Amino acid sequence: MADLHKVSSNPHVRSRLNTGAIMSAVVLALLPAAGYGIYNFGSRAFFMILVTVCSTVMTEFLFGLYKKRQTIGDLSAVVTGLLLAMNLPVTVPFWMAALGGVFAILVVKCLFGGLGQNFMNPALAARCFLLISFPAYMTNFTTDAYTGATPLAALKAGEEIHILDMVIGRTGGTIGETSAAALLAGAAFLLLLGIIDLRIPASYLLTFTVFAGVFGGRGFDVAYLAAQLAGGGLLLGAFFMATDYTTRPVTKAGQYVYGVLLGILTGVFRFFGSAAEGVSYAILLGNLLVPLIEKATVPKAFGKGRGRYEK
Repeated sequence: MADLHKVSSNPHVRSRLNTGAIMSAVVLALLPAAGYGIYNFGSRAFFMILVTVCSTVMTEFLFGLYKKRQTIGDLSAVVTGLLLAMNLPVTVPFWMAALGGVFAILVVKCLFGGLGQNFMNPALAARCFLLISFPAYMTNFTTDAYTGATPLAALKAGEEIHILDMVIGRTGGTIGETSAAALLAGAAFLLLLGIIDLRIPASYLLTFTVFAGVFGGRGFDVAYLAAQLAGGGLLLGAFFMATDYTTRPVTKAGQYVYGVLLGILTGVFRFFGSAAEGVSYAILLGNLLVPLIEKATVPKAFGKGRGRYEK
């Protein structure tokens, strides 16, 4: 009976999963797509991943020395570096990839308070920073194995593509976006562990599918819609970046609204913009709107509001 009278400070509901365990699971889930990227593009892809991860970890370590508080043990910098590399063309110079890693950790994460305080996804912010600063390098997907346009660019130009190649990953693109099968395998792993759920990815992908069917120009052609879903960074963004705990809404209703918003924005950028892709900008813009989404969807506390018997 004495145990029933013990009182402790909040939080009263605790989980055995800490930040390090969650980040470790995300790294493991990304390994199939990263591994296929290395197989697809060769050893340069491996060194690109190594450069970005080292740059993010080293930046966080040096900032920790300055602040006299180390946080590299939570592995969040490793996840940021890995995601950044997976969003880069394999032809990007290594110094540019390292610059992106420094920007992601120092500017987007550390200067805003560290893990849990950044207002947008660091890896995507770094990718867009590099895309704006060095567009020629960031849009060059020509390699020894792939010299034509990426599948999304080919679709936008009205050319035919092979969906099976997109599912397997025998296409050009960024290091981690080419194999839809590998990305879905990693996503299934996170879903089974309960690290993520389907609220955001499902609402995102479903909304984009409807948008593509209405505004894509080919109606609800199954092959075309499948190519749009498998192409570009849509699966990578929907399962691994839109679900980021820090930059997504915390309310359940807000997560559905967030997913629908991302689907619409991605469709607008893909079908009405000049570029073939739009996932990165859609997620970053969605990150900026998260406070408004949470404000609109936060549930009312019990007893609040005017009831039928209140005057």
